[in-house]
Amino acid sequence: MDQRLPMSRRSLLLGAAALGVPAALVGCGSDTPAPAPGKSSGGLGTVTIGSNASDEIPKKSLDTVVKGFTQATTKINTVDHNTFQENINRYLKGTPDDVFTWFAGNRMQFFAEQGLATDISDVWQEIGGDYTQAFKDQSTGLDGKQYFVPFTYYPWAVFYRKSVWQEKGYEAPATLDEFTALARKMKTDGLIPIAFADKDGWPAMGTFDILNMRINGYDFHISLMGGKESWTDPKVKQVFDTWRGLMEFHQPAALGRTWQEAGQSLAQKKTGMYLLGMFVAQQFPEADRDDLDFFTFPEINPAYGTDSIDAPIDGYMISAKAKNVDGAKALLKHLAQASSQDIATKLDPGTLAASSKADTSGYSALQKRGAELVSKATHIAQFLDRDTRPDFASTVMIPSLQSFVGKPNEIDSLLTSIEKQKANIFR
Repeated sequence: MDQRLPMSRRSLLLGAAALGVPAALVGCGSDTPAPAPGKSSGGLGTVTIGSNASDEIPKKSLDTVVKGFTQATTKINTVDHNTFQENINRYLKGTPDDVFTWFAGNRMQFFAEQGLATDISDVWQEIGGDYTQAFKDQSTGLDGKQYFVPFTYYPWAVFYRKSVWQEKGYEAPATLDEFTALARKMKTDGLIPIAFADKDGWPAMGTFDILNMRINGYDFHISLMGGKESWTDPKVKQVFDTWRGLMEFHQPAALGRTWQEAGQSLAQKKTGMYLLGMFVAQQFPEADRDDLDFFTFPEINPAYGTDSIDAPIDGYMISAKAKNVDGAKALLKHLAQASSQDIATKLDPGTLAASSKADTSGYSALQKRGAELVSKATHIAQFLDRDTRPDFASTVMIPSLQSFVGKPNEIDSLLTSIEKQKANIFR
């Protein structure tokens, strides 16, 4: 079954551009921000929130936004982002919080279809006017009902420090050949050309995504993610062959490095560029953020140019086992407000507001550039682990890509293994 919704890629973010898992489940602690002075439950009791916003900046952002919610008392249970994601199925089937952080599109639909999320179509009747139709599409289950409230989004691109590039005379490459030549020059200049990390398993997915979309196009990529194409297809092998050719420019020992550490290497001028989401800005000191810029990954196949990018949407859902559904729905309405998202994008420089009514006048230069990049894209992917089944992403693709990063010369056997496992999952 095709678990994705067709999406108006160009229109998805034109509107935007114009503008815990309990410790018992995963062995991680939780934190509970104190209610704001004078805060009343408003008759809606307590709403619990399972949050994957474990890094300092997004954690502070959510805490601040939630403290503005006065209709109920709130309790945020924060869990390491990766741990939260890898335990989500067990979490939702166990004793989940009322509201939980999650992702739009396929990953939302997967759990909605299993009956693990609460229908919030009534919430959308009130907030629908604040979002483009494409954002609503990405919040809609296969049954036509809504289960998700978009909060923020961010594009993936190749980030760099402007001051370093100006000093060295580097220019953004338009083709893969130019990209490779630039990487060689960086190496000669004593820089590690490409910051890279995959300790957590998911960052390498972004490299696969962009290479596959640049070489084979968006439609093939989404079809592959949907289990409809063979991983032993020569088209897929070409992606890994191209990636292998870039490995000499990647930061070594990637499997022992987190994305945060790779981002810090870019901030410290040890690496020349980094393919990642705009959230890499979180690893830059505030005084240095104006020095951060990006270019979209260059063209490989002229038939597709640079028409596709990853720009995942983050947001909130209500678990099917929520104890306080009324309070949870009230919280989701609060999170959908442009004013709430304005607070988040001001505190977190690596995100953009999903609401069409958000105030973008306060965006940094980086945020304005990010919104522009997405608005010009013909096709917007949600990211590998959101465009495919979560079980395939976690049990097959994470170890497979880590295996490739560690042993990039064993492509044929790797792709055969992926295809065999895919066949057992996509039935």
